[in-house]
Amino acid sequence: MINLDVSSWQLPAEVEIVLKNCGLERVQPESRDDLIELAFGRKNEPVFEVGYDVPGTGYVVEATVTRCRNGASVNYPDIYMRRRDPDCMVVADQGDTDKVRYHDRFGDSFDDLRQQSLGWLQNQPLLVLPFMAGGAELGYQALLIAPVNAGFFAGGLADLQGFLKPDEVPEGFKPKAIIYLAPPFRHTHFDGKQIVVHNRLDQLHELFSFNLYPGPSAKKGIYGVLLNIGEAEGWVTAHASTVRVITPYDNQITIMHEGASGGGKSEMIEQIHREDDGRVLLGLNTVTLEKHLLELKDTCVLQPVTDDMAFCHPDIQNDSGRLVVQDAEQGWFLRIDHITNYGTDPHYEKACIHPQEPLIFLNLDGQPHATCLLWEPVMDEPGKPCPNPRVIMPRKLVNDVVNEAVEVDIRSFGVRSPACTKENPSYGILGMLHILPPALAWLWRLVAPRGHQNPSITESSGMTSEGVGSYWPFATGKMVEQANLLLKQIIATSGTRYILVPNQHIGAYKTGFVPQWLTREFLARRGGVRFRSDQLSQARSPLLGFVPNSIKIDGFQIPQAYIQVDRQPEVGSTGYDAGARILNDFFKKELSQFLTADLDPLGRKIIEACLSDQPLERYIELMPYR
Repeated sequence: MINLDVSSWQLPAEVEIVLKNCGLERVQPESRDDLIELAFGRKNEPVFEVGYDVPGTGYVVEATVTRCRNGASVNYPDIYMRRRDPDCMVVADQGDTDKVRYHDRFGDSFDDLRQQSLGWLQNQPLLVLPFMAGGAELGYQALLIAPVNAGFFAGGLADLQGFLKPDEVPEGFKPKAIIYLAPPFRHTHFDGKQIVVHNRLDQLHELFSFNLYPGPSAKKGIYGVLLNIGEAEGWVTAHASTVRVITPYDNQITIMHEGASGGGKSEMIEQIHREDDGRVLLGLNTVTLEKHLLELKDTCVLQPVTDDMAFCHPDIQNDSGRLVVQDAEQGWFLRIDHITNYGTDPHYEKACIHPQEPLIFLNLDGQPHATCLLWEPVMDEPGKPCPNPRVIMPRKLVNDVVNEAVEVDIRSFGVRSPACTKENPSYGILGMLHILPPALAWLWRLVAPRGHQNPSITESSGMTSEGVGSYWPFATGKMVEQANLLLKQIIATSGTRYILVPNQHIGAYKTGFVPQWLTREFLARRGGVRFRSDQLSQARSPLLGFVPNSIKIDGFQIPQAYIQVDRQPEVGSTGYDAGARILNDFFKKELSQFLTADLDPLGRKIIEACLSDQPLERYIELMPYR
């Protein structure tokens, strides 16, 4: 740890004043060990409280950090703080945006609170962390200014985005983004709510984080910075995991899996979860309680590329016709609610129980000097575990991780689906695998269903949209501009194919994430999604493209009820068609808002095809593919 020296940095005058006039401690970490020790308050105490004096309230404990054998277990006394609030973002500047502006939501200018926040920071012991937003190769210079007792927050940001050690900060360091961390103001100004204010200045993107949960700021706030830069320059950072899949026969394909929070991105880079006897539970019928299990002896080798943020930067694109992506992060914010007991996911359990370096855990019931266990979340209330336990996993600690850019063979989109029966129809009519023509793939990325029982955010009732690209909650600009960028990207990468996969349920069957894991195995073994016409049938709903006539994996024939949901007796054509109407109405409601003068003309035709209930052939006619 060293005292801060910013003499060679190019900082805004107001920031220089904060850093140079701070009469208390100003530190810049020299190593990850420094950050971990800061997380514990630099004291040999079993539990460190992170708290602040709040005018009119008194001292408020925002978080506790427990020293465990395998890292720091961070918990929030306020249950509301344990998940990202989807309404936490506001935009303070006057630039182009479709998001809620600070003035419209709170009734006054942000200028006064901005000055109060900078003044508060100037009177705190400070931790200053320079980093590269988006990574060392393609990223952008950025800075965190935080109270020194929020070491766990800085450590989490450093694990997610990396950080620059003092001797690595370039001469003339000029941040393009700055995060200011000022937790007390959520109580004095925002009734205790999570608020992250984006203030886009001419040459600087400011993020004022008024809470200590890193999801909206250290994670998604930096994502918003990259989306803002990409919107200005004409490219996208996709909300996606990416994995290179190598079959037992040494063939390989690369799958990029997109979707809203809870859509299976992190799970796409995980191995298949098995029952105690080694078999895979395909599904449990929620009506008859019938189970389908299969034996899968040899599974594919997985080489993870990205977990949540995939750079589609123009500097790495080539003329192969496929999309090329690279990770925009140095660490992954893994949700581990599906790990409910020992042996569920041996890979991550080993990596977290016996890590090479201490890790940062959130919302887990870590006990002092004991091992923090992934399947022991903190309780929101007696008998009700927190649904959003997390671990921040540095990429360097992940086995077989791919560090270079990769060409994407298949772009998958995940939908968190509820159960569907004829008595209780829902949009849970997706079969195990749908093949989408490019025009439909674009539409799914515009409506981006948030889906059933989303564990990552504070509310998710019914079928709601995560917004364009499924990254819209983190973007600060124009919705239609992002839609145009995605359409342009799909047109330019015609060599990449598109699929749709559900998780949690297929019709009446409870499945968890097994459908996408088996789809991954199936497509890798057959070398992709290029089917002959006699191997496919049109789905009963045009919005669901095509379905394979059969799926066979390692000698096991997937029951037809998992492929065509209307063949399930519990659903039938009646339940399916009712669910299709729910899905169709949802698409029409969400797509209508894109019909503005700025929409690409081809995009307008595709949306109008949906609004007028055109058949599948119309989407193929608008965007042909082979």
